[in-house]
Amino acid sequence: MTTNETVALNNIGGLIIDMDGVLWHGKQPLPGLQAFFELLRAKQLPFILATNNASLTQQQYIEKLADMGVTVSAEEVLTSSMATATYLKDRQPADKKRVFVIGEDGLKQPLEQAGFELTSLYQVNQPDKGITGEGADIVVSGLDRTLSWDKLATATLNIRAGAAFYATNADTTLPTELGEVIGNGGTLAALEAATGIKPTCIGKPEPILYQQALKILGTEEDNTIAIGDRLNTDILGAVNAGIRSIMVLTGVSSEADIKDVDYQPTWVMQDLENVTQALQQAL
Repeated sequence: MTTNETVALNNIGGLIIDMDGVLWHGKQPLPGLQAFFELLRAKQLPFILATNNASLTQQQYIEKLADMGVTVSAEEVLTSSMATATYLKDRQPADKKRVFVIGEDGLKQPLEQAGFELTSLYQVNQPDKGITGEGADIVVSGLDRTLSWDKLATATLNIRAGAAFYATNADTTLPTELGEVIGNGGTLAALEAATGIKPTCIGKPEPILYQQALKILGTEEDNTIAIGDRLNTDILGAVNAGIRSIMVLTGVSSEADIKDVDYQPTWVMQDLENVTQALQQAL
């Protein structure tokens, strides 16, 4: 691990970039955002914006960046919701496509586009009453800013009735312009407590999201660098995927936190402006 005073990046074929805590806090862009993307375009360095945040659609992220003066294409945005939909589409039998979603349009849209049927509140199987085929085959949980007791109850009933349990991510918090707020991990904790079932997580720190990003980029593990702010998701995910990483100190994790884990980022940099400077010297 090196700090930004001694950084010497090398062998850079592509970047996988987190968004919350790296590019912005909530609706507030972080300093150097436009200059960072201007450099990537000037150097023709391919990138994927890969986020665990499942609340926004791909198009909403494109529009959010446009409002901040940055233009990106759909092919350059990969959310944990999209990764989840792809993962399930590749593995679910054709007759097991009913999904109950805790989440927002950012999760619902990719699942529907992948051919899944979304179930509603209290659509559950009740074999003792002769009611089958009504419930969900799968429960998927992502960040939901309209979370309700009814949603939690419906998810609990479906999971206890045998539905497979998946999560877009397990982030316990989300950085905003007001500070850190509860993330999807809080919802998962409630559902796990009520059902005794742990979800299968698709987002970071599992390697799945990074592996899908590598496939889109067409790069290899040894010439791709991940950029993130959170040790236990972005950085651990990079370690699990076998790629190098830059941790910026503008989000959740601090430099002191690194001492408490048995893995490390390859580099630590203060902020996006420092990343831009290091890339400028390396490219």
